[in-house]
Amino acid sequence: LTNEDRRDEVLLLDVIPLSLGLETMGGVVEKLIPRNSSIPIAQAQIFTTFQDGQTGMDIHVVQGERELVDDNRSLARFRLSGIPPMAAGMGRVQVTFRVDADGILSVAAKEETTGVEQQITVKPTHGLTDEEMEQMLLDSIDFAEDDMQRRLLAEQRVEAQRLLIDGAKQLKENGDLLSTEERAELEKQFERLAGLTKTETSHEALKAVITEVDGLARPFVEKIMDRAIGKAAVGHRMEEF
Repeated sequence: LTNEDRRDEVLLLDVIPLSLGLETMGGVVEKLIPRNSSIPIAQAQIFTTFQDGQTGMDIHVVQGERELVDDNRSLARFRLSGIPPMAAGMGRVQVTFRVDADGILSVAAKEETTGVEQQITVKPTHGLTDEEMEQMLLDSIDFAEDDMQRRLLAEQRVEAQRLLIDGAKQLKENGDLLSTEERAELEKQFERLAGLTKTETSHEALKAVITEVDGLARPFVEKIMDRAIGKAAVGHRMEEF
């Protein structure tokens, strides 16, 4: 190698050549360590459970610059089990990415309540040529606008799914707060949203429907809150609140 070649090699090893992240709901990539970050480096982020009673979380580590998982390179998968069953969003898992001076990536997932932890170690550049890395970068530029539109749509679909899951739960537990007509109308709107979640290709249009359905459900939510306050007030004097 010439001195110039050696300098290039050192520079390549001293930075992250492609972003490192993981898959989140909807097949979207959350980047924890962006490309060109100096190594060694460590980054951590908190992720929450999506469903009630969820006791495990799948960790899918990916590499690349695209917005969706399917367009990036899969590096590793593992599952963190032992999450205490809680309401959706209450389970908290800290995921930590560490890249050492040799370019080795260690990924650890730790549940905050119990301290249960799983981890895996991979070499991101293993089996990847310079030409393949360059093509991944070029693709991220060529498809940037389309990728962002697809990401936004995926995120709205996740938001719709969240609303539908919570709506079904509340109808089951508190449906008696609604009249027959009110319940039928709300179920109709939930069914409409479920259908559009599968067929709508515009994230803006889907977001508008989510906002509309959320607004229609607001009186029901207020009744649920009033019931919860009423239950909490039993056995207490007003001056205690």
